[in-house]
Amino acid sequence: MSVTTAVNYQTGKFWRFLQFPVVRLFLAVGSVIGFIIGLQSVAHAVHIKPGTIASYILGLLLIVGVCGVYAAYVRLIEKRSVSEFGQHRAIPEISKGFLVGILLFCLVMLILWLLGSLKISGMNPWSVMITPLIGALVAGFIEEILIRGILFRIIEESLGTWIALTASAVIFGLLHMFNPGATLVSTVAIALEAGILLAAVYIYTRRLWMVIGLHIAWNFTEGGIFGASVSGGTDHGLFNSQFYGANLITGGHFGPEASVVAVVICLAAGVVYLVLAYRKGNFVRPYWRRSRSRYNAHAVYEAN
Repeated sequence: MSVTTAVNYQTGKFWRFLQFPVVRLFLAVGSVIGFIIGLQSVAHAVHIKPGTIASYILGLLLIVGVCGVYAAYVRLIEKRSVSEFGQHRAIPEISKGFLVGILLFCLVMLILWLLGSLKISGMNPWSVMITPLIGALVAGFIEEILIRGILFRIIEESLGTWIALTASAVIFGLLHMFNPGATLVSTVAIALEAGILLAAVYIYTRRLWMVIGLHIAWNFTEGGIFGASVSGGTDHGLFNSQFYGANLITGGHFGPEASVVAVVICLAAGVVYLVLAYRKGNFVRPYWRRSRSRYNAHAVYEAN
């Protein structure tokens, strides 16, 4: 089935300005961030506390609202259908991403255990997983819409897949450098493992479902199941996990995703998805290398 995220360009100076890539980037990011700030301001005004039913509802409203704002932007500014959220593939792809995310993080924890860097000392009630699950859902949807749905996609349209991949991975790493426990190592780790892997999965599917599922599963497994720090944040998970050894191996206060083990595993998985995407012909050349006889002036993707 053909999946296209090509902009339906309109005529006239106003539309040429409005649909210029840099302008679209600011419009899309600004709209999403503006909605998030607005809703969080309301939540702060009515004193919604973390871990309450109201905070869970707020999280779900954030997801629905951000998806709605993004869809409105695509339809109003890019004048196309929101194919990256194609409903016919939603359940299978988000399920596949969820499974991949769980397996990857469990593999990281298995290796840490084999190295003697992990000990699980007990379990907590299942209810402690609710807050990490909501947090993983919010982060998965919002971060993937912003980074892969907007940033990567718009950059790729003009500058090609490789430049968009590099830029989005670097920015994704830098966005995590202000988290608690962040270091230069953790910033580079996030860029290499998550920045590359998540972009690679998007390139492979040309939809956001699988990459959202993977992102949610990784965060939830890390914090909600194993109780480890998620990008410096603290969560109480189903298991009580203790880490021992050098920060380079365990990830230190930032969490296991800053571990060299996680970097190697996720980077390897990212390379696999990049190879699969390349074989499907899902890579886009930069605009200066496109032959009009073979390539459309805009990016058109074929995905199954």
